[in-house]
Amino acid sequence: MHETLAQPVARGRRRLGPNTVERTDLGRPEPPPGAQVDVVVACHTPTRPIARAVVSLLEGNPEAAVTVACHNRPAEEIAAAIRPGHRELVRYLEHTDPRPSASGPFNAGMRAARTPWVSIMGSDDRLAPGAVASWLALAEATGAEFVIPRLALGRPTAIVPTPAPRPTRLLAPYLCSREAGRVPNRPGGPAARAIRRLARTDLAADRLAYRSAPLGLLSVAMLRRTGAHLVEGATVGGDVAMVTGLFATVPTAYDAAGPVYLIGEDASDRVTYDVRPMDEQLGFLPGVLRAPWFASLTAARRRAVVVKLVRIHVFGAVYYRDREDIWTPTERAALAGMCRRLHGAAPGFDRVLSRADRDLLDACLDPGVPASVLIHRAQARRRHGRPATLLTRDPAWLLDREAPLRFMTASMLTKLLPAAPAPAPVGNPPAPDQD
Repeated sequence: MHETLAQPVARGRRRLGPNTVERTDLGRPEPPPGAQVDVVVACHTPTRPIARAVVSLLEGNPEAAVTVACHNRPAEEIAAAIRPGHRELVRYLEHTDPRPSASGPFNAGMRAARTPWVSIMGSDDRLAPGAVASWLALAEATGAEFVIPRLALGRPTAIVPTPAPRPTRLLAPYLCSREAGRVPNRPGGPAARAIRRLARTDLAADRLAYRSAPLGLLSVAMLRRTGAHLVEGATVGGDVAMVTGLFATVPTAYDAAGPVYLIGEDASDRVTYDVRPMDEQLGFLPGVLRAPWFASLTAARRRAVVVKLVRIHVFGAVYYRDREDIWTPTERAALAGMCRRLHGAAPGFDRVLSRADRDLLDACLDPGVPASVLIHRAQARRRHGRPATLLTRDPAWLLDREAPLRFMTASMLTKLLPAAPAPAPVGNPPAPDQD
């Protein structure tokens, strides 16, 4: 994962790897005193609201150092879009590669982290004030090496209801905040240890797989130990294997009631929802199924991961292909083949799906089903609240954790959870333990 520093390539530049150069003549190459988290903002054009992203970090999250990874652009062009008073407070990396994905500059920024913790952020996104302090406080309370944030879409009150954890995990941020205020110098006391165990999340029990992006707080030591990284060259799903693998293997906590990470909706050049050939759209899935961490999961955990892959990625791909002419024999065969592969990876996963989902899955598996029927079923499964979207075919699975009734209830609780009191700035969290 790491690249050895080479000799400077030119005055004012330092090579960090074959495709990455740090600009030592612009901004602030060294982190500010007391910074604990290097936040890497990837940006490929100055037309993105990069200034807004930087403001949210420098003016609301003093624990953060800011690295802007300029993707296939000179740093001067991106820096010119940042407010004059902030330009000299940012470190600039120049990353070049032939791929449109942000995975390359994000990986470069994570490799070049200057602090014990690192975070990544889209250039059209921003952080609410106090978000970084909240993540650090939860890491300190739980010993987590990966803290995932509360997400909101477009505005702070539009909470994204994923993941949908157990109710006890929703309460954990409140308990951590209260305990820190009560006994700040006793991180190892019985109450703190109990809260630590309560706040730790589990891949299957807390439905973590529904979160795909590595947003939040990542331990740099953990990334170096595991070699975790985004898949470069994948136009879709380059983050799924990394994130799900971390959920399965490292201590994780969810800041369910903290200040939000706000996902921007104003970018006009996103590629996430472009319609691509099915082999490309779902091309990342075999890599997930082949990963050593996936093979090491229990059968129940494998089923939980595959249920998410089908609901979000497979069914999503079908839903956005709503014209019959898209569904050529080649596309139908690719879809059916991928669904069969998922069945083989986690036999029986479909028992927790709603009747409407099962109907769609049956059509995905059978290329002989008319495209009009496939499209209709993809649309019908999104008409929530009907018996077909709430009930499983086999009543024995009606109350399973992944079945619609419990899953939708947990999602609603996540979305309606009021924010916890913002924590005070904290010191460096101790090295995560494994209790």
